[in-house]
Amino acid sequence: MNLKPEPLVFEVSAPGRIAVSLPKGDTPSYPLPPGLVRTELKLPELDELTVVRHFTRLSQKNFSIDTDFYPLGSCTMKYNPKANEVAAGLPGFRNTHPLVGEEFSQGALELVHRLQSMLAEIGGFKAVSLQPAAGAHGELAGVFMIRAYHLSRGDAKRTKILIPDSAHGTNPASCTMAGLEALTLPSNAEGGVDMEALKAGLDAAAGEVAGIMITNPNTLGLFERNIEEIARLVHEAGGLVYGDGANMNALTGVFKPGESGIDVMHFNLHKTFSTPHGGGGPGSGMVGAGDRLAAFLPGPVAVEKGERYALEMPAKSIGRMKAFYGNFGVLVRAYTYIRMLGPNGLRRVAENAVLNANYLKVRIEKVFPLKYSRRCMHEFVAMGDIAPGIHTLDIAKRLIDYGIHPPTIYFPLIVPEALMVEPTETESLATLDEFVRVMTLIAQEAKTRPELLHAAPTTTPIGRLDEVAAARSPVLCYRA
Repeated sequence: MNLKPEPLVFEVSAPGRIAVSLPKGDTPSYPLPPGLVRTELKLPELDELTVVRHFTRLSQKNFSIDTDFYPLGSCTMKYNPKANEVAAGLPGFRNTHPLVGEEFSQGALELVHRLQSMLAEIGGFKAVSLQPAAGAHGELAGVFMIRAYHLSRGDAKRTKILIPDSAHGTNPASCTMAGLEALTLPSNAEGGVDMEALKAGLDAAAGEVAGIMITNPNTLGLFERNIEEIARLVHEAGGLVYGDGANMNALTGVFKPGESGIDVMHFNLHKTFSTPHGGGGPGSGMVGAGDRLAAFLPGPVAVEKGERYALEMPAKSIGRMKAFYGNFGVLVRAYTYIRMLGPNGLRRVAENAVLNANYLKVRIEKVFPLKYSRRCMHEFVAMGDIAPGIHTLDIAKRLIDYGIHPPTIYFPLIVPEALMVEPTETESLATLDEFVRVMTLIAQEAKTRPELLHAAPTTTPIGRLDEVAAARSPVLCYRA
């Protein structure tokens, strides 16, 4: 393998090369003010073939779910069916523009309305908004809704949110950004919420509890068995229950969070409904709400008026979370996926996700111990400190040498040297067995040849980086 770094586009530039010839302009030209004129652009000069080869080579260096196994726990890198892309590329969807107005957007609005209804049924909610652009954005919307609910009742003292230590890491940030205070709840010996700690927290913050943010299944990959009792206690204390629905891929067709006492919950489309993930977006974190909070949903939402569809703001809406209707192309992909599978197919997806995860868990825990070993849902968390001087980071880097993307590492924080593994429902038994084989081999190397793990990865164009230095002194732009 060629281990030399890929040359940057500026470095393959040559004077006089051009990739395209533009026609002479047929509109009047006007001089720019002197202060806006740049005299030295220093743009690369390249022919078209060089440009195509350069970016094609770069794309081949990317690790993706379309090329190899990607067991990234919590973030759920699952296969995206190509039918989704075909649907999103249909001219009526691809070429529409939100500024053409409702009269010329009836097809798009019907899809939005149908998707809202589908997700409300799947989650057990009264209403759904597709506005938020990502999971954490949906989280923020949900906490804003809880805050608005209490303020609408003149209850401004409710500023505290209880958050289990097994929740998603963005939960405390969303809480803080909404102007509320996060109070941490510890886990019990089984990886669920410590019920005595919950009761004590509710008592200590009596009259000030706005609600609880709870991830179910949690980031340990475990179902919260006491979810109904937790919701009952929080409601009795005057609070509301926010559900982090990022892990609904383990529950679709089996369990409806809205029927367990959850007042508001966001869905992650990439996790549960196979829309693309990674690269910073686009995403979608739509929000479902029950009776108490449906009127506070962000808007606009699609409503049916006779034979037409229109956009309206819910009665007590917290307002917009994003321009227009959200990331529409992502919504088309999710709608396509749900329609392709139907209710029985969605349930089968959840069952297979849970089956795959438990199969891996039982085989992996023979060489990588688990802090919480009870039956998992869609993912599980192992520990990487299996030999002296070996850390989870070493195992993650060594997996790259074997062509497997590392799992999520060092999260959740309550598990030392955490390795969070999620196979998803789309992987075959052969792929899972190969992962077990590689993990078993790495465990042997950790004990007999630890230098291999410390040096990994060695088969990539760039070896192990100084990640601390990279975080503290990032290079954010090209320097010749």
